[in-house]
Amino acid sequence: MRPDLPTAPVAGPGAGAAEPTGDAGEVEEREEREERAPTLLEQMGGVAGVITSAVPVVVFVLVQAVFKNLVASIVAAVASAVAVAVWRLVRGEKVQPALSGLFGVAVCALIAWRTGEAKGFFLLGIWTSLIYGGVFLVSVLARRPLVGVLWHLVNGDGQGWRRSPALLRAYDLATLAWVVVFGARFVVQRWLYDSAYAETWLGWVRLAMGVPLALLAAAVTVWAIRRATDAAKAGKAEAGPATA
Repeated sequence: MRPDLPTAPVAGPGAGAAEPTGDAGEVEEREEREERAPTLLEQMGGVAGVITSAVPVVVFVLVQAVFKNLVASIVAAVASAVAVAVWRLVRGEKVQPALSGLFGVAVCALIAWRTGEAKGFFLLGIWTSLIYGGVFLVSVLARRPLVGVLWHLVNGDGQGWRRSPALLRAYDLATLAWVVVFGARFVVQRWLYDSAYAETWLGWVRLAMGVPLALLAAAVTVWAIRRATDAAKAGKAEAGPATA
């Protein structure tokens, strides 16, 4: 008699499909969450939102340059701010950024009207740049760079990134880029505000140092975040085999 040979177990339906491991499931869940998480630029309305936020300032500068009439410039700027807010709401953007932009223009218009000078329209922005620059600089000195704090807060990743020297350096660089932008805006525009060139050059300089510098700092921020993300992934990949 032949000895009975061991028979292979019959695979049931679906047995060939490998069960996802816990690590794979966590990775997939994290990827889905990252895909759903809006970026900082998206929360500001994207590039279009950043550009349209400068429309009231452009309108104010142009009307003042052509008509030399403060009331007409204020009315035109406020009207354009209302139009931009309505346009952003029609596009389905969040209400808060649209209303914040409208409120900011209204405050600038009120300051210009109370001072009786066109340069008063830019006073709020000048001192806001100083405050923003100071806050960003303090965050770097405190080893809590604001770009990293905001980015991980928006994406719900926690603040564990601060334990990584590579991530900390990347976010320090991105935050310092904004410090330079805000600092340059304050120094140059504050000097112009008290100079004889305020009525002729302050508005144009405000435009030149507005969206262009913001986009430059945003580019540095995106580069730093990508670098930080790559460093984090590389660190996890190195730590994986070591702990296996």
